[in-house]
Amino acid sequence: MAAAGQPKLIVAADAEALAQAAAERVMARIAANPGRIAICLTGGSSPKKLYQLLGSDAYRGKIPWQRVHWFIGDERFVGESDPLNNMAVARATFLDRNAASSHIHPIPTRTESPEESAEAYARELQAFYGSGRLDPSRPLFDMVLMGAGPDGHTASLFPGFPEIEESERWVVGVPKANVAPFVPRVSLTLPVLASCYEMLFEMAGHDKQAILTRLLNGETLPALRARSKGETIWLVDQAALPEGIRGGR
Repeated sequence: MAAAGQPKLIVAADAEALAQAAAERVMARIAANPGRIAICLTGGSSPKKLYQLLGSDAYRGKIPWQRVHWFIGDERFVGESDPLNNMAVARATFLDRNAASSHIHPIPTRTESPEESAEAYARELQAFYGSGRLDPSRPLFDMVLMGAGPDGHTASLFPGFPEIEESERWVVGVPKANVAPFVPRVSLTLPVLASCYEMLFEMAGHDKQAILTRLLNGETLPALRARSKGETIWLVDQAALPEGIRGGR
């Protein structure tokens, strides 16, 4: 695979068009792999419209569910049915109605601590991958979905926190969050998130404008440091664009 390059900015008209574009990119990645497929989902509000589309009549019949495995990039350390649980939202929105339970890979949160949870999920990822060491020529994921928080965090890797510098472990416990909800987290690390053919950020709405401005200005926040070893896409809508580049570029 090529070395990680600059993110490519793609502008959609609005949140609905952004979700449609994201769904098409997911489908293209699925179509590109005739074998076993791994997609890493994201939490937060950004992907909700995408998940609804993937579970809709227009898309679910086109997804080879028997070949797709669904993982998650980070999780709040709360119960599996808690409304704050990222995978619980994805399951309720589209996974449970379509995917076999053996193809849904949530981060376990019934452990004693976020660190135990991280270790358990690292073992699951490594068993799926077939190795405890990532091969740059053989990505773990076909696609990794990402978002950017108001402070520039992505997954649960927060600016200035030690977890953002982790280079050996696949998954880490995050004892405290930098933004609400202020609960402990579990997160994949930057090298593991980078092990994909495509990393797709979704940023929609006027409230993303401030952080997108900082990222476009090159501020070295976690969301800027997160790069695929393949292709990194920033998919944004018009409302999220800084005033100076409205209309797309």
